[in-house]
Amino acid sequence: MRLYQRDSAFLLRSLPPVLRARGFYLYTEGGKRLVDLWLDAGRNILGHKPPNAVKELKNSAQRGLFSPLPHPQEKRFIKALAKLFPRHAFRLYSDEASLLGALKDAGNAPDIPLVRPLESEGALFPVPDSPLFIPVIPCPLGPAVLVLDKTMEALFPPGDIIPPLLLALAARGVYDLIALAPQRVKVRYRQIEKALAGPDCKWRGPGIYLYYKNPHEEWKNLWERFLEAGFLLPPDPAEPLILPGIISPGEEKKLAGLLAPN
Repeated sequence: MRLYQRDSAFLLRSLPPVLRARGFYLYTEGGKRLVDLWLDAGRNILGHKPPNAVKELKNSAQRGLFSPLPHPQEKRFIKALAKLFPRHAFRLYSDEASLLGALKDAGNAPDIPLVRPLESEGALFPVPDSPLFIPVIPCPLGPAVLVLDKTMEALFPPGDIIPPLLLALAARGVYDLIALAPQRVKVRYRQIEKALAGPDCKWRGPGIYLYYKNPHEEWKNLWERFLEAGFLLPPDPAEPLILPGIISPGEEKKLAGLLAPN
């Protein structure tokens, strides 16, 4: 979730200013290009500046739909979510803090499962054995979504009113994810797979998500070493490294070397 600890914010602040983002790359002040292995905790899993999302954003902005007012876009977004999680109910919140506050008010512990797209084979999203869970939606501007068993609907108020512009962008992200997921899972990382199989590799994970063993012990040094080599790791060690949808052979070779250092 986006509620960063102070150390995580410090790492992001140490980045040179990012002037542009496109695909799976960030372009910083001074002309350096970074391979983004963070992807805003998965909210940019389809890459930065996807054309359909940009078009949706422009159309909604031209209508002036910035304010949190009721709009049919809410039903459209929920319809999109229902394609991912049929037979579930949904509550929408302006951000993670609002979602966590709703959980607290309903008497639920904050350790609700977080599910990520393409985290398991055979399903776009894994559905945990839990009546409540939070999916990572490919929309960097939100909203935060709580998925719940329909038998629990009465325990939760309707949720926040989300600006229609953000709902349009989020719905577009869901439909793009559904359309592009088959293409995304076909990407192979043969050099990285070889590095992960090595006995000294400390990275493990499901699919395109890699987690580091004992990250809190050395995350700052690791983060800086990857950054020097041209790769952006997540600022929060609890978040996974996400393999990009496009990477050159040279970049893959360099990344494989970082994952399994000699």
